[in-house]
Amino acid sequence: MSSRQSASGETNPELFEPAAVPRFSAPAPGATPASAIAISTLTAAISDVLAGAFPRIWVVGEVSDFKRYKGGQWYFSLRDSTATIRCVMWAQDVQRMPAAPDEGMSVLALCDLRVYQKTGQIQMVVRRLKDVGDGMWRKAFEATRLRLETEGLLDPARKRALPLLPRCVAVITSADGAALHDIVTVARKRCPSVELVLIAATVQGDDAPRSLCRALSRLTKWGGADLVIIGRGGGSREDLWAFNDDRLARAVARCPVPTISAVGHQVDTTICDLVADHRAATPSAAAEMAVPVVDELRAEVAEYAHALRRQVDRLVTLGSARLTSVTRALRVQTERAVERRRLRLDAYARQLNALSPLATLGRGYAAVFSTTGTSVTDVRALNAGDAVRVRMRDGSFDARVDSTRPGDVQ
Repeated sequence: MSSRQSASGETNPELFEPAAVPRFSAPAPGATPASAIAISTLTAAISDVLAGAFPRIWVVGEVSDFKRYKGGQWYFSLRDSTATIRCVMWAQDVQRMPAAPDEGMSVLALCDLRVYQKTGQIQMVVRRLKDVGDGMWRKAFEATRLRLETEGLLDPARKRALPLLPRCVAVITSADGAALHDIVTVARKRCPSVELVLIAATVQGDDAPRSLCRALSRLTKWGGADLVIIGRGGGSREDLWAFNDDRLARAVARCPVPTISAVGHQVDTTICDLVADHRAATPSAAAEMAVPVVDELRAEVAEYAHALRRQVDRLVTLGSARLTSVTRALRVQTERAVERRRLRLDAYARQLNALSPLATLGRGYAAVFSTTGTSVTDVRALNAGDAVRVRMRDGSFDARVDSTRPGDVQ
């Protein structure tokens, strides 16, 4: 209500007074030399005005003059074809970045506009930085991949085969995620007897790599699983980034049982996929890879048994035929060997007979022996009157030496 009006709305002359006009007013700060303000006060006021006029905003530009400082902060400029502005990104925000931007890289920056009071220059305090495309993410991925490849963790020779029929499969994923439901559903359908053990872990966010590493450590200490599936369902690049952490990659490489990595969808490839023994396109595909269909396995075993019986029968038939052939050949060889030895024995017998004294006796000669049975070969060994035995071809007789004639061979 105006001072000129009463409560009823009518004009009250008693209430009407001319407004008081001050005769003197203080000059505005900086309006006169006497009211001059300090530079620091001016830059602080400009910073406050900018902060009020420009709330946190996204800007786009190219990175230039990038510098990394020991304290963890980044200093750089963002520019376009006609303008440049200085930027700073503090260490707590840098820690959330996958990699540093490259010179000339186009980026989107979420920033607060401030005035750097020391120089009076406008400066952007960058809170988040996203490359236009996937340059920084790809750079971080490739750097990690090359480092692990140098360490031999990506060598195909170290990949292990999966057990044919595991008794127990450990699953490292979120307890609330769709990945766990998909794995359980597929595994139970394929082999109801397989035991599934969840080792819950955080699969997204800053703490995810440490949580996944702790889950693998618990798996190692427990020692009851035949293989492990580690992964999660689909998501953005940022959601899946925990599975590109080199700490997790080394923990997967150290795992004592075969590993299946199932992160995201078919198009998503992570460092965890490259280090694991096997990579599955999805969690459901990982369950199919880990757990066989029992009915198919039984049918396969039955087919193997039938094929084995056929093979055994074939081998028995072939063995029997071969045994008959070998027996026949052995008999022929034995008969030939016996015949060769008989002929050789006959030849030896003929040679012995030719050398035998009996053969000589058969030609009309006689052999003389003393009474002691000693063969007498020299006439000078006999004296007149000695008794001797004379052996001929068909017998022998006793005789007495009448006289001896040495040298007489007629």
